[in-house]
Formats: sequence, C-alpha cells, structure tokens
Amino acid sequence: MKLSIDHNSAIPLYLQAEELLRKMINLPEYQDGKLLPNEIDMSNELGISRNTLRQATNKLVYEGLLFRKKGVGTKVTKPVDSKAHNWMSFTQEMQSKGMKVVNYELKLSWVKPEKRIATFFGIEENSKVLKMERLRGNEDGPFVFFVSYFHPRIGLTGTENFERPLYEILKNDYAIIAKLSKEEITARAADKSLATQLKLKIGDPILKRKRFVYDPGHRPIEFNVGYYRSDSIVYTVESER
Repeated sequence: MKLSIDHNSAIPLYLQAEELLRKMINLPEYQDGKLLPNEIDMSNELGISRNTLRQATNKLVYEGLLFRKKGVGTKVTKPVDSKAHNWMSFTQEMQSKGMKVVNYELKLSWVKPEKRIATFFGIEENSKVLKMERLRGNEDGPFVFFVSYFHPRIGLTGTENFERPLYEILKNDYAIIAKLSKEEITARAADKSLATQLKLKIGDPILKRKRFVYDPGHRPIEFNVGYYRSDSIVYTVESER
C-alpha cells in the first residue's frame, strides 16, 4: 500500500494520518500480525512530523485498535473481550430496572483536558472542554459518581438542563447522535474522595467503568468515567456463538 496524504487539503494532517492508519490496519498483512512501519520511516514518507503521526497513532491505541510496545513496534490488536450490543445510557439502564433516577450533585466546569482526553478527542491540550461531574443513584441513595468530558465541537454551553437525559439533549438540541460506545471495566479501591461521595469506607471495592462515545461517523463525543459502589451493579454480557 502506497502511503500518501494530501498536503493541499483543508482536512488537518493528523486526521488524514488517522484515516490512513484505519485503512492500513484492515489490510490482511497487518491483521496477521505484521508490525506497522516505524514512526520515522512513515512520517518521512508522508512528509509530516513525528508528533503529528504519533497523535494519530495514539488515537487508535486509546481505541484499542493498535498495540504499541517500546523497542518492538506497533501492531493491530487481537481483542478477546465480549461486545455488548444495544448499549444504554444510565437513565435507560435505571428505567429498565424500574428505578427512578435521582441526581444528588452536579458540577460543571471548563477545563484543559489531560493528555489522554485530548488525544481521544484529537484536540490540542490547551483547548478548553466542558467537564461534568455528577453524583447519581436512586431513592435509596447515591451509588455512582460520573465524570464526563465533551468534545467542544458539540457546542454545549454548560447552561443546559441536565435533569434531562444527556443523549436526548445532544440529539434534540445539537443534532448529535450517540451511536457507538466502547467500554473498559476495572476494579479499584475507593480513595477518600470517592468513599465520601459514595458513602463507603476508604479501601472499599468500587467498579470503574470507562466509556468512549462516538457519533455515526465514528467521531468522538464524550469521554466518561463512572465509579460505582460494588454492591450497586451487576454487569451482564450476553453472547451467542
């Protein structure tokens, strides 16, 4: 495959590099485990800086499509995780269980994103993004603390009525459709802040659920992390062969 991008295009170079990488990783040789060209050779062939290429590569690494090992190289991942279809928002999950959603705390702020979030969104680290922190649960009390970051492309102002379901706001007010969700689930111990919010003891187990949300064009919309009381959620995956 000949590697090239259009330097006269209005499309940013890192987005063109990202699209090129997406095409490359679907080629049979890379699906079979062949390493991608190294950064120096590839950036020279494309006529772009290594930082630009690395920004594109990092995006695919964060999405779990590429695996990079220092001193070895970068190759396509071979995922072994289960995929759950027809994902639901928190409100939909609660409604499916016949529970009423209660919002206990809401905090909105404009912040400079951490490197991992800026890489996911494909924006500069000195850009400002809307950060939303929400303590939520049911009538018995709070059991999950969410932290969300939104791509500035959406146009959220922070003055929206977030008592409404989030994805309803995005769809009806901003014509943004949340189509795809990719998740990572891990366990961790509650620190002092989370223990206080979720009414736990420091060191108690909690479930950390990281969610990457995309529109139908696979453009990132939301970077979300939820911290759940371990006694509040059962995560079920249904699979067929």
